[in-house]
Amino acid sequence: MDLPVADLVVVGSGAAGLTAAIVAKRRGMRVVVLEKDALVGGTTAVSGGVLWVPLTARGRQQNPQDSPAAVREYLRHEMADRYASDAVELFLEKGPEMVDFLERETDVRFCSTLYPDYHPEAPGGSLLGRALVAAPFDTRRLRHERRRLRPPLKTITFMGMMFNSSNADLKHFFKATRSLASFLYVARRLVSHGVDLLRYGSAVQVTGGNALAGALFKAAAIDLGIPVLTQAEVTDLVRDGHGITGVSGTFRGKPFRLMAPRGVVLACGGFSHDQALTASRFPKALAARKPLSATPPSVTGDGIRLALSAGGCLAAPLPQPAAWMPLSIVPWGRSGPAVFPHLLDRYKPGVIAVLRSGRRFTNEANAYHDVCTAALREASDGSEPAMWLICDSRALARYGLGFVKPAPLPFRQHLRSGYLCMANTLLELGERLGIDGGELGKTVEHFNREAAAGRDPQFGRGSTAFNRFLGDPDWKPNPCVAPLERPPFFGLKVLVGDLSTFDGLRADLKGRVLARDGTAVNGLYVVGADRVNMMGGAYPGPGINHGPHMTMAYHLASTIGQNGFSAS
Repeated sequence: MDLPVADLVVVGSGAAGLTAAIVAKRRGMRVVVLEKDALVGGTTAVSGGVLWVPLTARGRQQNPQDSPAAVREYLRHEMADRYASDAVELFLEKGPEMVDFLERETDVRFCSTLYPDYHPEAPGGSLLGRALVAAPFDTRRLRHERRRLRPPLKTITFMGMMFNSSNADLKHFFKATRSLASFLYVARRLVSHGVDLLRYGSAVQVTGGNALAGALFKAAAIDLGIPVLTQAEVTDLVRDGHGITGVSGTFRGKPFRLMAPRGVVLACGGFSHDQALTASRFPKALAARKPLSATPPSVTGDGIRLALSAGGCLAAPLPQPAAWMPLSIVPWGRSGPAVFPHLLDRYKPGVIAVLRSGRRFTNEANAYHDVCTAALREASDGSEPAMWLICDSRALARYGLGFVKPAPLPFRQHLRSGYLCMANTLLELGERLGIDGGELGKTVEHFNREAAAGRDPQFGRGSTAFNRFLGDPDWKPNPCVAPLERPPFFGLKVLVGDLSTFDGLRADLKGRVLARDGTAVNGLYVVGADRVNMMGGAYPGPGINHGPHMTMAYHLASTIGQNGFSAS
């Protein structure tokens, strides 16, 4: 089968893969991107689209006091004995450079966010200036390629409409029934979205990770003319006496072979849906079950298996091999169940999380990775890695719970589907949820004693800037704490899943895949979640996947040709 001529092949079409392709093309290489799925964007397209890149121009405008020394101090605290100074120094230098390159050389645009670090109270932590988000993107700019952009997770849209990544946008939706300004804002958004649905059949204005994937896809395929071939599954690497010189597999069901004398870049997104790899790398509590992830089902460890077949090796297991995410399972009719990532509800006043015992186990308003890490610790005795979110009728009406939307939208269809449980007493609610209702009642009684005054002496909800950032600023005195006292009471089950893997292939700072003896596999490179995460399993802030991954991809593509390998 005839395919485009290539100097370099990139396998995978997420943010890291597309960034590497764009940079390589700008350096004069003929690049081809191969994606086994029918859609472009990988996990990026269903993510929040945030990049943790300290010390960018925008970040310095927000926080002029930030410094390389402060970032180093924070990462040393977060990463502990896994702090790698060479990787950190490269990231600090090349991260802002990557952002500048994309904004200078392409139409990709970023916006500042108000996100603090996940542990801003830690040494070197920052309240502002280290996180960027992709600017909203109009998918009509993709022209005929628009249909190939992976849509966002259907569970986090409202009638297909995406929310802006800023907390301010969502606050209008939460307050639509209590504020005229918010009502008018929501009405305008709904009318505009309705017009787009009638004209185009889907949302046109996209945000977050969908905007990031769309903008990178446009830069690569439309502006630079890089062939981005979908339904192109790579099953083997082509070798000669010098190293990896191409790939082979199937393209739309037919065999193909594509030579790439400058090498092959693996960017397949990790192994979240691969049973064998998760069984060997994940904690026992997760390894025994079917993988549960917010990533696309096509993320099955392809890049890792290709590298292993060529002599590459996996890095030593990390204490936390993945970015953990609380996920609930939403019944979705004939298309089967879908996952809902609990990114916002846990922070709201009047919501708590308990184990099967009916007891709280952590500060529910901490970052998702931290909450899940605490749940996994509790499951080390062999119990199910799960938690149950509990709220009263006031909290449900104001904020919703999981996939259940706030008032005035109805919730009873979620009772009928079994997604949500309701009861007039906590004892009865516990019985319906399959948890200890007696202990649940005691837990809520104990929590309520201090909650009316905005205090949580047990776990300190609302005690950090990050807790408060995603709480309800209109709820006083603590935006994260309110008693659960108005029946009926509601609850739903949440499981520990992931949004990306951290474990991965060994690679050097140039992105070359390494063998067990530390030598590079000539012509074989890796970016994104296929390589071991530079944070060592720590999760210091929002966007610590996209930021470092895109930075390393930028550096890799900038240095290919300086690595001493070319089969041509």
